[in-house]
Amino acid sequence: MIWTIIAIVFAGLGAAGIALILRKLTRNKVPKWIIPVFAGIGMLAYQIYYEYDWFDHQQQRQPEGTVVVSTEEGQVFWRPWTYWFPMTIAFSVLDTNNIAKSELNGMELAEFILYRFEKQHIDHVSVKAHVLNCETAELLPLSSERTLQFERLRVLAKDDILYRSVCHD
Repeated sequence: MIWTIIAIVFAGLGAAGIALILRKLTRNKVPKWIIPVFAGIGMLAYQIYYEYDWFDHQQQRQPEGTVVVSTEEGQVFWRPWTYWFPMTIAFSVLDTNNIAKSELNGMELAEFILYRFEKQHIDHVSVKAHVLNCETAELLPLSSERTLQFERLRVLAKDDILYRSVCHD
């Protein structure tokens, strides 16, 4: 967070410096108010770039063997440009290196952990264990006590990236 603030300040200073150079090149014919306007535009431009680059940056930080299984795009009312160009505000990642497969009554079961990343003022990561029946594509979350939560049962499509990544790799 502190590095983002520092980068925003330097983007503003750099843009203000460009405006100052423009004033000097035109022998001060460009009005003085262009300097703070350029600073504001530079800061806003960096903030917008940072917000839209968040997903790509987080993806690059994931270790080998992870697969993004879902993303969520959304709009935020204090960022009006997101109504025209929605930005990624959350995504879920599967760690394919830590899938535990077992067999029960002739059915292949896979236990794994999904990591959900949410873009907030401070990034939020939640961790949730799941069990997937590879025969019926039924997905059940596990509670913190490691019990199955049958009320939250979901059936995945056979072409779902989560199903393919867990059961066919």
